[in-house]
Amino acid sequence: MIEVRNIGKNYGAKAVLQNIDLAIPEKQIVSFIGANGAGKSTLLSIMARLMKANGGTVHVDGVALDDWKSDALAKRLSILKQSNHVTMRLTVRDLVAFGRFPHSKGRLQKEDEAFIAMALEYMELTSLAGRYMDELSGGQQQRAYIAMIIAQNTDYILLDEPLNNLDMKHSVQIMQLLRRLVDELDKTVLLVLHDINFASCYSDSIVALKNGEVIAHGATTEMIQEEVLQEVFDMPIPIALINDNRIGVYFK
Repeated sequence: MIEVRNIGKNYGAKAVLQNIDLAIPEKQIVSFIGANGAGKSTLLSIMARLMKANGGTVHVDGVALDDWKSDALAKRLSILKQSNHVTMRLTVRDLVAFGRFPHSKGRLQKEDEAFIAMALEYMELTSLAGRYMDELSGGQQQRAYIAMIIAQNTDYILLDEPLNNLDMKHSVQIMQLLRRLVDELDKTVLLVLHDINFASCYSDSIVALKNGEVIAHGATTEMIQEEVLQEVFDMPIPIALINDNRIGVYFK
């Protein structure tokens, strides 16, 4: 379990996060929603130890985040940020192989090769494995980065807007894959999403942030409600039931 206790973050005099308390259950997809600037990405970065909070603590499996050794944490928790750039000219396979570094320290073994091959196959990148990253479309690059995270094979997977640059087919593919990772491999997936309907159809629970605070947190069916979404986004979002999924009709 990941526990967030009284986390706060300031940039100068501006409070970006304040009094964040969360207990993230294991073996679920947990989506973070909210308007731009709500603090979603900042919170994810603090939970992954990429950014220091100004106050409060994060615990992973009962151990304070600061007490984890880097190698051990990298085998337990992985994160993919919104913007990813590599300065070296790498092939897709080279990039995905980086996901195995916490395990292999650069000396790939048969087990590492198996995880790399599995991640490439999951992301439909096997045929592109020898292509250079700078030769790919934005969507193909995004899939390669997600494949790298899959190859890392951590218990906790944190993804900051993983559907950026993806077309409809591959957005659905990513969400279906994340669902499989939870249901079949007992992973815990935390992700920032802007499309509440993807959150509704694939998440077990949802955390809603506004102005740096958690204003609602609960099971998906409890969160995809007109009154909750009105408070989160400051706009009316009627809900339609389609194939047993609660769909926000926000495009009228």
